[in-house]
Amino acid sequence: MIKLFTDNLSAIDSEHTVTADEIKNTEELIGKYLKNIDAPNLGFCKAIDNDNLPRDIQAFIKGKKEKYSHIVVLGIGGSALGTICIAQSLTHLFKPSKLIVVDNIDPVIIKELEETIDLKKTLFIVVTKSGSTPETLSQFFYFKDKCEQAKLSLWDHFVIVTDPEKGLLREIAEKENIPSFEVPKNTGGRFSVLTAVGLLPAALIGINIDLLLKGADKMRSNFLIGDPAKNLPFKLATVQYLAYQKNKHINVITPYAQKLIKFADWYRQLLAESIGKKTDKNGHIVNVGITPVNALGATDQHSQSQLYTEGPNDKLHIFIKVNNLAPPIPIPNPYPDEPSVAYLNNITFNKLIATEMEGTVQALTQTQHPNITVEIDKIDEETLGGLFMLFEGATAFLGEFFNINAFDQPGVELSKQITKKLLSPNS
Repeated sequence: MIKLFTDNLSAIDSEHTVTADEIKNTEELIGKYLKNIDAPNLGFCKAIDNDNLPRDIQAFIKGKKEKYSHIVVLGIGGSALGTICIAQSLTHLFKPSKLIVVDNIDPVIIKELEETIDLKKTLFIVVTKSGSTPETLSQFFYFKDKCEQAKLSLWDHFVIVTDPEKGLLREIAEKENIPSFEVPKNTGGRFSVLTAVGLLPAALIGINIDLLLKGADKMRSNFLIGDPAKNLPFKLATVQYLAYQKNKHINVITPYAQKLIKFADWYRQLLAESIGKKTDKNGHIVNVGITPVNALGATDQHSQSQLYTEGPNDKLHIFIKVNNLAPPIPIPNPYPDEPSVAYLNNITFNKLIATEMEGTVQALTQTQHPNITVEIDKIDEETLGGLFMLFEGATAFLGEFFNINAFDQPGVELSKQITKKLLSPNS
């Protein structure tokens, strides 16, 4: 169960908060916005209807989990962040994992990866929607060459995830007979976590992808409903947009759960790349955008809270609370009569982190900083799938509130074009 609590907004002066009346006044927009968020932009929530994909993935991975000692994802941005999030959220934090996501082109990463893996026991998953991402192609070319030098079959050691029809990678997959999966045409990279982009590596490390999709499907039902009281993505987007109108141009997302810090990383790209736009749908220059900031409870109480309580009041805080992080772990107190640590008597780590979150929330509320809380029961496949869909749906609604295209990224494309020109022999 995923819930959204906005109660603390009512305890803050109207100058800095989103009022109940303001939220009420937006409710009539939901029908219009749902009609506007139409094909080709509904790919992110229609992709989970592909019943063949889980079956195809299970058929592909049969016998491969035991065959390979390392699964290496070559990708960047939306081709990597969702996979990193799934692994961090749903696997052991400290036990060695066979999954390695190479999401940069720092030569140190390439060198030390090569020192770590055995090519004969490695499966490379090459992920890029366009099939032309320079960082991913350079990684692919390097390890493809290494495998060919070692006389290893590309069919055995590579799988490609890319556009179903276009792009260099699609051509290579067909020409070289490399297994491949599709990224749906109308699903952008940052919205692609619930496609083969995230589901294939997840299945290879033992994640139940059917439950991920089940959770996403439940939240999609909320996203598509015209009742604003039940539509959690619309409610979240409403608060974010109205807070922006009160000059809260920064969103701080703070999970109080170590396993969800990579979810915050994933959402950082989703929000920044979707909503940061120069022009609106009418071609007017608007230069809008919400700046995402990641924090981790309780870690960042000691690195960021000073700024948040006493610095500029320009932020909306979005907390993620997990009711059942783990079975209760008692904190032994060898000095029960010592006044300075008496508060630890008969306390669990579970109670301590929950109370520290409540203290942080109350401190922000008392100092007039708007904050809301997304509450979940536990971190599992179904809940994580729901969280992905909640924040993707909210982002789609934000695009409508701002009257911008939340599904393109011209600023990113410009830097790619410049990079290629700078590297061109004729530049």
